[in-house]
Amino acid sequence: MAVEVKYVVIREGEEKMSFTSKKEADAYDKMLDTADLLDTWLTNSPVQMEDEQREALSLWLAEQKDMLSTILKTGKLPSPQVVGAESEEEDASHAA
Repeated sequence: MAVEVKYVVIREGEEKMSFTSKKEADAYDKMLDTADLLDTWLTNSPVQMEDEQREALSLWLAEQKDMLSTILKTGKLPSPQVVGAESEEEDASHAA
């Protein structure tokens, strides 16, 4: 019999994602917290969006926080090499 440790991120009673490491689960949970904050912030935006659109945008912005931070700090898009490296890292962390 095999024993497997799983870290599960649960929001509002719904299982969002499971991970094999606590570090990855904590990072995902923090990203969801950021998405919740962005969603609240976007409700005060002058741009009217459907709830689903606003939630999707909030989640995407939270997932792209490093790139967004770079854009806001430098006023420039990151180089294609940086963008490619970040998406490879994200793919690897979600595959685990």
